[in-house]
Amino acid sequence: MVYSRTKVPVSDADLAAMVRRGFGAGTGVIECAELTDGSYNAAYRVRLTDGTPLVLKVAPPPEFTLLTHEVDLMRTEVHFYERAAAAGVPVPRVAFADLSRETFDRDYVFLELLTTTDLYSSREHVSTVDMQPVRREIGAAVARLHTVTGQAYGYPLRESATWQPTWRDAFFAMIDDILADASRLHTELPEAPGAIATRLGRHADALDAVTRPALVHFDLWDGNVFIHPTPHGWRLTGLIDGERALYGDPWAEFVSLALFRDVSEVPELLEGYTSVTGEPAEITEEIRTRLALYTSYLYLLVVTEGPTRDYEPAHYEPVRRETLELLAVQLAKL
Repeated sequence: MVYSRTKVPVSDADLAAMVRRGFGAGTGVIECAELTDGSYNAAYRVRLTDGTPLVLKVAPPPEFTLLTHEVDLMRTEVHFYERAAAAGVPVPRVAFADLSRETFDRDYVFLELLTTTDLYSSREHVSTVDMQPVRREIGAAVARLHTVTGQAYGYPLRESATWQPTWRDAFFAMIDDILADASRLHTELPEAPGAIATRLGRHADALDAVTRPALVHFDLWDGNVFIHPTPHGWRLTGLIDGERALYGDPWAEFVSLALFRDVSEVPELLEGYTSVTGEPAEITEEIRTRLALYTSYLYLLVVTEGPTRDYEPAHYEPVRRETLELLAVQLAKL
């Protein structure tokens, strides 16, 4: 179980009220179990009185002080599922979402329950050979996701400074936010925040090649990819946890898809991607620079979020130390 102070429990009375609001006064709950893997929202597996199994996700209380970009993330998640589904991407169906805070002071959403298993938990049960077609399916699904175009770049949040007309402006607004968070939270970094901003800013021109704001999940590590066994091998079931979605460079997706690895080490992802786009996905020096920028940003998020979550040191400290070292490596490339 991952402890995070943002995962504030929901009482039985509140759960019953949420179900009635979403599914009618005559609907109740016959089963409820906490889902413990996530580290941001409170989450539960529930079964309604008509037998329907669902996942309930409940946002942290709005008064919590979190990272600057962590505003209205559940709104982003619902937005992501709706737009991704319309593009033919396998994602959970939104059964009911209440973002009004009229009867409950936190956003919540009921989602279709994917009754299969996530890729991370399955890694010891799926052979390397069986994993290859799954990675190709993931690459193809991501390519379809990236056909979705936004009205601007950055995080689609209310009053967000990152919502900009160019990807360069959006990305560096994101960098400004996380470095300000790091300063506020006294985060240990390989260099001073100002020095990191200067180092990253030297490569701003590389972002000008991005001319269309594509929908990017940006948190597609193996724990957010669900698969299931079939007579013909393992297959992709769905992509979950779209709350970190943004509009920007499609190449930013490959940072979490190949988490802690070089994307060239997972060629099946690019093979599946190009099977949909019909265009080669060549990793040029410019692309490597952009990947280093996005990887640095992701690692800055990981090493900075700890104080806002109050993670248990035994869980978080090894991850923080390893990520801090990896961040130093990425910054050295820039």
